[in-house]
Amino acid sequence: MQNEERGFDTLLAIMRRLRGPGGCPWDAEQTHDSLKRYLLEEAYEVIEAIDTGNDELLKEELGDLLLQPVFHTVIAEEEGRFTMAEVVAALCDKLVRRHPHVFGDLEIADSEAQVANWEKIKKEEKGEERRSAIAGVPAHLPALLKAQKITEKAARVGFDWEHVDQVKAKVMEELHEFEEALAERNQQRMTDELGDLLFAIVNLGRFLAVDTEEALRRTIARFQGRFEYVEDCLHGQGRHMQDATLAQMDLLWNEAKERERQGDRGKSDEL
Repeated sequence: MQNEERGFDTLLAIMRRLRGPGGCPWDAEQTHDSLKRYLLEEAYEVIEAIDTGNDELLKEELGDLLLQPVFHTVIAEEEGRFTMAEVVAALCDKLVRRHPHVFGDLEIADSEAQVANWEKIKKEEKGEERRSAIAGVPAHLPALLKAQKITEKAARVGFDWEHVDQVKAKVMEELHEFEEALAERNQQRMTDELGDLLFAIVNLGRFLAVDTEEALRRTIARFQGRFEYVEDCLHGQGRHMQDATLAQMDLLWNEAKERERQGDRGKSDEL
């Protein structure tokens, strides 16, 4: 197949051969359920590739992600349920149907109005199956992202704060209630109140147009970088972290933070 043009039909043919007689035993054994974990993993690897700014890596990871819907569709084809042509046709129809301001006569003022109209069309399509304004958020989304999606939907129908100070006050209220639960050492209440606090913080981020899922991912990346700097410095001194005091590690941690600031200043100078 090396001399063939590598198009979408070729990808489908490869997947069908892998699943077919004389193909790959592992691929042939897979089911929709067994592949769920890979769909999530590949999606996160695409996000990581985007963060690196490496086009070659992004191209590779997008290919890995593309394989997942192809894999699922070939399984469905084998069972006579639907084909890739039907998947693509349904997507094309949906895109045209949900963009009447592009493919029809409707006029849309801005992207916010488009989002509202998109949700309106979705609700009409689903009929009475999704009567709630906050329905339709995938159950298995990461919790922060799910919280943000739900509060966005609630805000679109007017269930929202008017001023950021109100949202900040709600965060402080939830923090106080968590502190009360902490003082009681009530595990269930601590869990509930911590959840309320996290939800309030997500709401604050949404109100300020801050993606809390992305914000936390960036914080985790910074933590990892600083932690590894501390490890590397101590290893360079012939020591392990268990051999250092908290004060010594904190000093190295602050060094790592300062190196980040200098790096950020250097990038700003380049721009």
